[in-house]
Amino acid sequence: MNNKPQSPHRNLSIDALLTSKGPVLIGESCRALMRSEARYRLLINRMSALIMELSLTGEILYSNEVITQITGISVDELKGRDFTELLLIQESAAEMLHQQFLQKGELCAVRSGIRTHDNSRKIISWNSVNIYDSQGLIERIIYFGIDVTKQVAIEKELSIAAIAFESQEGMLITDAHNMILRVNRAFTAITGYTAEDVIGLNPRIFKSGHHDEAFYAAMWNSLSDTGVWAGEIWNRRKNGEISSEILTIAAVKNAAGIVTNYVSAFVDSSVINKALEEIKSLAFYDPLTGLPNRRLLVDRLEQSLLSSVRSGLEGVILFLDLDHFKTLNDTLGHDMGDLLLQQVAQRLTACVREGDTVARLGGDEFVIVLTALSEQKIEAAVQAEIIANEILISLNQIYQLNTHIYHCSSSIGVTMINNSEAGREELLQQADIAMYQAKKAGRNRVCFFDPKMQATINANADLEGKLYKALEYSQFRLHYQIQVDNSGSSVGAEALIRWLHPELGLIFPIQFIPLAEETGLIRAIGQWVVETACAQLSAWQNQALTCNLTLSINVSAQQFQQSDFVAHLQASIEGHGINPGLLNLELTESIFLANMDETIASMNALRTLGVQFSLDDFGTGYSCLQYLKRLPLDQLKIDQSFVRDLIVDNSDRAIVSTIIAMAKSLELDVIAEGVETDEQRQFLQHKGCLHYQGYLFGKPLPIEQFEALLVSRTGHAAPSETFLRH
Repeated sequence: MNNKPQSPHRNLSIDALLTSKGPVLIGESCRALMRSEARYRLLINRMSALIMELSLTGEILYSNEVITQITGISVDELKGRDFTELLLIQESAAEMLHQQFLQKGELCAVRSGIRTHDNSRKIISWNSVNIYDSQGLIERIIYFGIDVTKQVAIEKELSIAAIAFESQEGMLITDAHNMILRVNRAFTAITGYTAEDVIGLNPRIFKSGHHDEAFYAAMWNSLSDTGVWAGEIWNRRKNGEISSEILTIAAVKNAAGIVTNYVSAFVDSSVINKALEEIKSLAFYDPLTGLPNRRLLVDRLEQSLLSSVRSGLEGVILFLDLDHFKTLNDTLGHDMGDLLLQQVAQRLTACVREGDTVARLGGDEFVIVLTALSEQKIEAAVQAEIIANEILISLNQIYQLNTHIYHCSSSIGVTMINNSEAGREELLQQADIAMYQAKKAGRNRVCFFDPKMQATINANADLEGKLYKALEYSQFRLHYQIQVDNSGSSVGAEALIRWLHPELGLIFPIQFIPLAEETGLIRAIGQWVVETACAQLSAWQNQALTCNLTLSINVSAQQFQQSDFVAHLQASIEGHGINPGLLNLELTESIFLANMDETIASMNALRTLGVQFSLDDFGTGYSCLQYLKRLPLDQLKIDQSFVRDLIVDNSDRAIVSTIIAMAKSLELDVIAEGVETDEQRQFLQHKGCLHYQGYLFGKPLPIEQFEALLVSRTGHAAPSETFLRH
């Protein structure tokens, strides 16, 4: 006996249903109507499709029980709710969807998401039927819905599979009997065969004759044992060409483990080879010029070293840099710079033998490795110099850069590589050093590496490290050299920097300032000088003996051309509360070689504050005379090189006389430095120079000794201890 509980409607007749729900006595017509409706309700609840009855406003009047199966929401919960609340689209879009049903009548296969009690996503395909009243107006709407969630997922997978099938790889699908069912577009592109050419045929039509039967037997054994075969195969294209392909074949099995299909994917080996060549090119060659890059150069240089040792023949490295290449980029643009580099590469290649190497390191730097020169080092050096000079001549020829005519020179450094204990990187460094020596010697020339250069560079590197620590450990000092007028009265001083190293002792500016400028440390050092000088002026202005002294400091071009130099100097002046009219900045003519207008603007800004300017080393430059009248200067300083031989050299006397006359005509003060004898002072005074600085009056001294010198010159009592400490 089956004790399984039955559904309340299962196995009940319509009469029984009516008897259980209605009065016993009922009209036959009413009974028939109710019986018909009960049949209808029972029928639609047994249907697999979702059926919903809506009012014109979208209110759910009725739904069959399929809605509960799909969403987990009971029919009673949904009754009376707005239909659009179920849809997984924006409210406005849901309302628009409902209005489309109302306006356009019976729609079909309109898909939308629908809400569920557990927030899972279901996709329903909707159809509609409008119910009209006796006057032909829409009274209600019946929606029919089918759950197509699984179908949509399958369609998505099929879409992805279709996209994957039409990949860059050639693909071919056969049945279990190895008859071609389908090919993709890449298959046609690679083989030349269209789908119509091959469908229904066996892939043996592609055989090239390159492989024997044992090859194919091994392929089918692998497919049978593992379900996969992969390797290189030679096939024949439609046009008869034999091509190499990288092929993978996979067996497709059904649930019972029986092979139903074979899927083959392949690529043309030439494509892979081309890609490998491109990778190799990117890894070892410069993309702009096509020359070997640093990586390949190092490999070639290593081979050259070994070859040179075996053969006994000398080799050399030429390190080449274009002169003023940055100016070309800044004026005509990087496109023109690239054109120049390409033409230079062509000329360099034309200047050397086939076995030599021309490489581009980057920017405008090129390296040439010449091998198998003479066994004699001197003779090999002569050969290298001849080739280097030929390169200079070639690179000096006119360049046509689109519509621009351009001239370019280069600087070349040379080092020998045979019997050298140096490694490849050290050899490149030696050639680089020699190249910079060529630039320092005037550019457009060839220089050979000198071991003394390396020693100097090593010493500079050591000094550079110490220079960084000098700032950190406050090892710099200012020494002060007195400046006097024609009556011998003290009018000011020049602050000169010294480096008091704990081990090396006192180091003069000539030994470290060029290195500081090269490394950029001059900016930080210059700021220290400004701060120290302002602090000293602040101390002096409180003492009667020194309150009117001016203090001159040297400012480098790098420091002065900093965008915030004016602001920093103003902050120092205000921070120390000094009279800016007592601060004199000494500038050299090199500061005006670039950004003349910006330099003058900065000078005018500082001149407004009251700061004074002196043009240092006047007469030793070559570019400033035409701009002299535009500069807001207070003083010209005659360089000591003209003063030193003033008494015995007619040329120096003429130059000094001219400078003094020029200063007078421009209404500028003039001071001479390096005055060591009274004869020099008298000549200068006679010509109209009334301010002097030099050993005749005093050497540069530490602050305590300088202030003692001031006291001795004036005959005043010794200054207070506080005075000497500043």
